[in-house]
Amino acid sequence: MSETTTCAIIGGGPAGMMLGLLLARAGVQVTVLEKHADFLRDFRGDTVHPTTTRLLDDLGLGERFAALPHSKVEQVAFDGAGGRKLVLGDFRRLRLDHPYIAMVPQWDLLNLLAEAGAEEPSFALRMSTAATGLLHEGGRVAGVRYEGPGGPGELRADLTVACDGRWSMARGHSRLTVREYPVAFDAWWFRVPVRGEAPPALVPRFGNGKFLVPIPRTDYLQMAYLGPKGTDADLRARGIEALRGDVVQLMPELADTVDGLKSMDDVKHLDVRLDRLRRWHTDGLLCIGDAAHAMSPLGGVGINLAVQDAVAAATLLAGPLGAGRVTDRTLDSVRRRRLLPTAVTQTLQRVLHRRVLGPVLAGRRPSPPKLLQSAVTAIPQLSAIPAYLVGVGVRPERAPAFARRPSRSAGPAARNGEDT
Repeated sequence: MSETTTCAIIGGGPAGMMLGLLLARAGVQVTVLEKHADFLRDFRGDTVHPTTTRLLDDLGLGERFAALPHSKVEQVAFDGAGGRKLVLGDFRRLRLDHPYIAMVPQWDLLNLLAEAGAEEPSFALRMSTAATGLLHEGGRVAGVRYEGPGGPGELRADLTVACDGRWSMARGHSRLTVREYPVAFDAWWFRVPVRGEAPPALVPRFGNGKFLVPIPRTDYLQMAYLGPKGTDADLRARGIEALRGDVVQLMPELADTVDGLKSMDDVKHLDVRLDRLRRWHTDGLLCIGDAAHAMSPLGGVGINLAVQDAVAAATLLAGPLGAGRVTDRTLDSVRRRRLLPTAVTQTLQRVLHRRVLGPVLAGRRPSPPKLLQSAVTAIPQLSAIPAYLVGVGVRPERAPAFARRPSRSAGPAARNGEDT
């Protein structure tokens, strides 16, 4: 079976769903292929940053998003000397309509985008449909091969956009070259129940070569346990009791709830990668999000960058796609626009890997660098800088005019179209 569309999007994650919605609002025929039957999967990236929340306001989805179950992270802090909290990043200091990171199950966000997309006549979402290869014609990518509920098929497209993550099939088949940066750690994700409501602050705990990031959710803590790369088998061999012991060692207040972590089956391993394509496109194919640049989980910025890529791509490509004139220069304009924020963010992550996380996991540093502690203690306003870099970032994108809809939940700055 062979079908046609203007833009085929591989992957129904945040980047793919956002790009599909925006292009559909421009009147571009778009088809999103998602290999799973629904969005109810074990997502780890549930962070919705202030710029993404503002974008949802721009799209007229602010009220619907606000109604989703979520918790808020307003600060990033460490436990300082004498039991004092050392605030390194304070989102409340930013002049934003939404000065916090919203922790929302990613399936809820994707369902919201899917519902909004379904309201557009040129939007199609194909669930249980896995892209299995690229179609080539005349030396260019002309669409995708897929396996769906009705069997194999072909979807021809003027442009194919790979939004299928760090292990992107499309990226691999396109032979685009990637620059990889060394990463010496991996992450393990699990949840631990809490009594009462989790505080609106993210306070990493570390010591004795262990690093734990407890992310507050509505009725539990989403834990990121960081350790040396290549040690997943060792961690599992130690067993669930040993892992619970590590958690309690760093967070004694969880001693009476850590039994909620039942078995190692509840612990999900993330092979952390940090890389970036040298060229994000080939004729007929564009990669964005993790398919173009895999990010470290530090700062939880991967989803935000992927969404920003999607907004930039829609802004730059909607007109050419509608006119049937997508050139090599048009596709490269997406990389040119998004390269600076990607490179700056990855550089900051590499510095944090080397200067903070590496010494902690090696057991050489029991607390944040003293210079950093002294600086934020003497000048608390400095906590706005990390908050801005994480919550807003370099070159935040705004929704293009063709995609905007009225939103009663948007604040004055969002309604006036002002950038922060």
